[in-house]
Amino acid sequence: MLMQVPAFAADKPAPFDKPGVKIALVRYLSTGDFFQAYLSGVESQSKALGIDLRVLDSRQDAALQSDMVDQAIALGVQGIIIQHGLTESMKDAAQRAVDAGIKVVAFDVNVENPKIPQIEQSDKDLARLALEQAVKDNGESWNAGYVYVAGIAPLDRRNETWVDVKKKHAGIKEVAMFGTLDNPIANSVANQARSVLQAHPDINVMFAPYDEFAKGVKIAVDEAGLNKKIKIYSADISTSDIAAMRETDSAWAATAATNPAVVGQVSVRALAQLLAGEDPGHNVVVPPTLITQKDLIDKDIKNMEDLSAKLPQFAHADVAMPAWMPNPNAK
Repeated sequence: MLMQVPAFAADKPAPFDKPGVKIALVRYLSTGDFFQAYLSGVESQSKALGIDLRVLDSRQDAALQSDMVDQAIALGVQGIIIQHGLTESMKDAAQRAVDAGIKVVAFDVNVENPKIPQIEQSDKDLARLALEQAVKDNGESWNAGYVYVAGIAPLDRRNETWVDVKKKHAGIKEVAMFGTLDNPIANSVANQARSVLQAHPDINVMFAPYDEFAKGVKIAVDEAGLNKKIKIYSADISTSDIAAMRETDSAWAATAATNPAVVGQVSVRALAQLLAGEDPGHNVVVPPTLITQKDLIDKDIKNMEDLSAKLPQFAHADVAMPAWMPNPNAK
């Protein structure tokens, strides 16, 4: 047995030559399938690296999230992942961690710091893939309802693509814009969408580039009996989203998504590279996959496990994967 102990040491650079490297995940958003899957990815990659992971969850309280960075510093962690949040509240907190000698990466929040790699889904590609499918399905002229909340980095990046698509296709008209992040998000958006559908009976496409938004829109579309008239295009995916898209005559036509568990793994890997003295790059981008209702039905995909098995590009991203990095997805 003794001969096997140094295997851990030989394979990985310091500090991962010994188990027990302490890191903290400091979260702003945690409600919903996406964030549960993201956490599972952070956990699986941490486990593969022998990391001691602490999870601090601010539940959309910006001031608390900033305080939690200070808590993580006080806990003596070597690395911090900042997951979502507001630039104004996290920029200074992130700098305090860097000043304390802690390595930091940020997922989907721009902390405006050259020392902090930004982990991101390619949000512009997420929006582009979904909107290209919308044009393919509906032609170049349609009336859109658009769900958007400004000030959230991924939604702002997706919005840039939407603005570009409207410029490129003069026939695409945004007749209504609405959105909220009030919990529960889907129900709050459904309440808004009901009024929008009544005020704008000419809407035939809904662009809802976050799956909780899409769920809310779908509730309102179904209640109004408009599921055959309106098509919904979104971003992100979960098992409950798959079920909603597979329903008979579902309005939800397509989504573009990265696997949130993979994004969680990449967040840990990029942080591990920093801790090992390597440079993962400033923008660590996880590429997305287009998933249509037709794909889900034709390939008999019923849940996230099926999706990973039947669309292998969804199951693993070869991002932040130096030779020494363990792959938690390897069978």
